[in-house]
Amino acid sequence: MLNKVLVAYGTTNGSTARIAEAIADILRKEGLSAEAMPARSVTSVRAYDAVVVGGGLYAGRWHKDARRFVRRHARELSGRSLWFFSSGPLDASASERDIPPVPGVRRAMIRLDVREHVTFGGCLEEGAKGFVARKIVSSGKGGDFRDFDQIAAWAARIGSELVSESPRS
Repeated sequence: MLNKVLVAYGTTNGSTARIAEAIADILRKEGLSAEAMPARSVTSVRAYDAVVVGGGLYAGRWHKDARRFVRRHARELSGRSLWFFSSGPLDASASERDIPPVPGVRRAMIRLDVREHVTFGGCLEEGAKGFVARKIVSSGKGGDFRDFDQIAAWAARIGSELVSESPRS
């Protein structure tokens, strides 16, 4: 039965973690067992029927923890239902149009037969870690561009797919 889902994420300032937690919440509402975990703390994906992997985007690359997670668990991931998400644009573009995955994520999607990728808006606010992040915020270009309705709709679609694929007793 397809009912246990891992939502693994790579984040620096917590924005992507909040998205992952929202996805896990929606999956639970769909009747699945789901948990969100930092990608770097996952030791195995064997216990999960499906996996959602997300990473913040930094200078055109997925967060290093998401990249490492995918490399480390590639063999196990290739046999599971798998989705990717990215977070990062610091504007409304992710809510207005489909933003394709960055090249490294696209290559992993092909290699692992990922069902779908979506890019959500990012969030960078006062107190952000890192010199570049602080400069972005201090220049007035930060903010919270996450669209939780869009995130919920995507997660609900994943939940529906998984529930419909589960064998009936």
